[in-house]
Amino acid sequence: MQPNTQQKSNSSHIAKITTLVSIGLHPKSQRGRRADQDAKALELALNLAPEQLEVLHAGNPKESVLRQYLGMGVDQLTVLDQPHEADAIPALIDYLTENHADIIFTGIKAEQGESSGMTPYLIAEQLKLPIVPNIAAIKSINGRTAEILQALPRGQRRLIKVQMPFVASIDTAAAAPRQSAFGKAKRGAINDVDAIINIDEVRASWNAQPAKKRPKRLKVMKAKTAADRFKAATASSKNEGGSVIENKSPAEAAKAIYDLLVAEKVVK
Repeated sequence: MQPNTQQKSNSSHIAKITTLVSIGLHPKSQRGRRADQDAKALELALNLAPEQLEVLHAGNPKESVLRQYLGMGVDQLTVLDQPHEADAIPALIDYLTENHADIIFTGIKAEQGESSGMTPYLIAEQLKLPIVPNIAAIKSINGRTAEILQALPRGQRRLIKVQMPFVASIDTAAAAPRQSAFGKAKRGAINDVDAIINIDEVRASWNAQPAKKRPKRLKVMKAKTAADRFKAATASSKNEGGSVIENKSPAEAAKAIYDLLVAEKVVK
């Protein structure tokens, strides 16, 4: 059993939470999975108000990965039926406008597709709601005010207050999600909802291909301070190996340079 790492609201008011989830992609196997940040968002919502929680996805309702979210203890999941070529934002905006929520949780960015990280910002802009990025936890909810712990660089945290309703993106520093139980995943219900479909014509014209490995840098300084960087830049380095190409023909000099680039894996 995983301990409850989040503090529940100390107010009688129970916030209605909508958590947006997406289909993730395992970085090694490239197989579909529950997205890590979305699972952390759902974990946070389950610890806050499981009785006032709605889990929402825009995409294919027959996607088997969605049941991994149900396995976290969710009774039902709402899916806005969308083809792969559609832009999910208009459907989400239309649904969220009709079904108001006090808090809308999202991940910072998706694990496949465009992965632009613009979804929470576009939703907040069109719904005219404030957005709180990179949150690690919600400490308490008092009336219509939420105390949020925001993750900052280098492990720092900042406690801020925001009035509901608002949109929040969940940082990787948030509590790890619970495991998905097979029995709960099978028993949970997926509700297929008809939604407006807006085909993304711009994206349809793109040609996607796997990213190439970036060339290796010849010299990387690991200095942490200005003094260390100055010392690394001015200190004389030992010459180990190498060859002098002075007074050689252009062909011999070019071959020596090419051999060095191959040895340093800059070119293949």
